[in-house]
Amino acid sequence: MKKNVLILGAGFGGLELAAQLSDTLADEVQVILIDHNDGFTFGFSKLDVLFKNHTPEEVRIPYAELTRPGLEFRQEHITSIDPATRRVATDQSDYQPDVLVIALGADYEPGATPGFTEDGYDFYTVDGAARLRDRLAEFTSGTIVLGILSVPFKCPPAPYEAILLLHAHLVERGIRDTATIKVISPMPSPIPVSPETSEALITAMAERGITYRPDTKIHSLDPNQHLAHTDTDTVPYDLFIGIPKHRVPDVIDASGLTAGGNDGWIAVDPATLATKHAGVYAIGDCADAPVPRAGVYAEDAARTVSAHIAAQLHGTPFTAKYSGRGVCYIEFGDGQVGKVEADFLSGPKPTAPFIGPSTDLADEKGEFANTRRHRWFGRSES
Repeated sequence: MKKNVLILGAGFGGLELAAQLSDTLADEVQVILIDHNDGFTFGFSKLDVLFKNHTPEEVRIPYAELTRPGLEFRQEHITSIDPATRRVATDQSDYQPDVLVIALGADYEPGATPGFTEDGYDFYTVDGAARLRDRLAEFTSGTIVLGILSVPFKCPPAPYEAILLLHAHLVERGIRDTATIKVISPMPSPIPVSPETSEALITAMAERGITYRPDTKIHSLDPNQHLAHTDTDTVPYDLFIGIPKHRVPDVIDASGLTAGGNDGWIAVDPATLATKHAGVYAIGDCADAPVPRAGVYAEDAARTVSAHIAAQLHGTPFTAKYSGRGVCYIEFGDGQVGKVEADFLSGPKPTAPFIGPSTDLADEKGEFANTRRHRWFGRSES
């Protein structure tokens, strides 16, 4: 009899795990993949909505295109998770699988920074990117502040990609000289694990006249006076773009899964991504794994969990410990893309060498997306 595997969340981690199990264990497991959305959007596609006028529909891939053997997708809203019994309730059904994998990502809490909901913009959701795009169309002069409001957050290079693309956007419109751009971050550098990448981003911002303030925490906005309050001063702005605080979805918080995890994330074994509950794993942004929150690390985690499930089914030794490896492509503007290749766990210390921006890497990034469209959905178009 086939074992039942239930995957909650169809982002990078959930999609890759479903593909792995379909490829290697289709005769031994039946996989149900649940997500409340009806389609998938690459995180970097939000920048295409923001700066290339792509519509949300153009960057969305319907989950209806998931047709792999041994896999069923269901669009349902998850209402409760009991990890001790592996019971999951949704708005349409109840489940008690043999294996439960939680890949629900991170939600945003804009209200954690007073004033941000009233007077800020973000691009970490498709709707947020579209709203900011419309606001930028009205912008003609003044000060733009991009603030990282909390750590950790998804895709650490994304704020710097956005600010470099914003610079190029204003240059193209002929209004860059009328704008002041500032980046404020509580982190000591853009990508602490990779000094080369940080140096490249800091240099790129300096060359473009973008003010960069590390080690600076924004704790509130004043919507009436358009001021960002930091621990040491106030920063006036005409347009504030924020990376909002991230947290686990409410259904995870209510499940008790975050007990023992750092800062409200799900505690996992860093080698296997297993939780303390038998047959329950957590991967991706919701897991307290020692890697950044980014899709490529969720993908790598999915491969680890697939191998661990196979080892458990077959009673064989597990040797494919989670390596925390991932490749991140970084937009520098003007068609130039850089790349950082990070390895967090397979060696004595993390490594993250940087390859400088080029158009060749822009093509490589396009192929990265095409490969996943084809693998997960049978698509190949860009």
